[in-house]
Amino acid sequence: MPYIGTPAVDRFTSTKAASVFSGDGSTTAFTLDHAVGSDEDILVSVDGVVQEPSVAYAVSNGTTLTFTAAPSSNSGNNIFVYYLFRTVGTVGHPSNQSLSASTGTFTGDVTIGDASAADKKILFDGNAQDFHIGLDDSADSLTIGLGSALGTTSHMVIDADGHVTKPLQPAFCSHPASDINNLSVGGVSNTTLVFGTERFDQNGDYNNSNGIFTAPVTGKYQLQFSIRLQQVDTATASYDFMITTSNDTYIHRFDPDFGDSDTEFLTVSLGVLADMDASDTAKLEYYINSGSAQTDVDVHSFFSGYLVA
Repeated sequence: MPYIGTPAVDRFTSTKAASVFSGDGSTTAFTLDHAVGSDEDILVSVDGVVQEPSVAYAVSNGTTLTFTAAPSSNSGNNIFVYYLFRTVGTVGHPSNQSLSASTGTFTGDVTIGDASAADKKILFDGNAQDFHIGLDDSADSLTIGLGSALGTTSHMVIDADGHVTKPLQPAFCSHPASDINNLSVGGVSNTTLVFGTERFDQNGDYNNSNGIFTAPVTGKYQLQFSIRLQQVDTATASYDFMITTSNDTYIHRFDPDFGDSDTEFLTVSLGVLADMDASDTAKLEYYINSGSAQTDVDVHSFFSGYLVA
């Protein structure tokens, strides 16, 4: 079957091994037939004398051979240039087209952007999730986030002054909507103390209907409460206020019998760095051993926590 298509070339051309020139006693610059990368990539002879690179001559722009002193005039060719190495070619990538590569190594600085007022980012194109690191030019901040679009789901933001914020880092603070009156006394188990009003709940891990915080990931969580009690009963043997997690219970216990009459106000507090697994819970509980159901929790009490590490 005959060949169909553009006919293939049927001959090849060879590159010159040397170039020859004639000196005239005044010309110092000559154009080479092939581009070279440095002065040492050619061997130059004038009137049979080999010239020293970078001293007797230099090469600029790849093809311009310039002598320090003009070669002498001669009736024939008296300048010989032998090519030891040649620059075959260079590749320049179009600035308006994307670049794809399987791997690469940079030995110097890499600049992203051209000082124009526009967002810039590096995108990590994953199988299940994409992530990005980018410059939010309007906010002058460096952002690490989820997805291919800059700023849609920011996980960490560093502003121009070095402040670091984590918009989705688990953190909450809750307080009672009003005073909680007449805490129950006795019984066989602890009673959950529900603080149903959120001052904030970053990442949505606190349930204000039952007062339970649920850890979204395994880690170390700083948990704390400050409870202002009213009408503390000195007839009670003990008060226990505690942070109860799936892994442990952290208790603040005190004996109220330190005066001749009931204490009108008393603040109890506790803080702990608790280990929690993903889906573990933490809540406030109390147990009043005996006495009268007269103790109230003031509205200015709070329960808060956040993921540390």
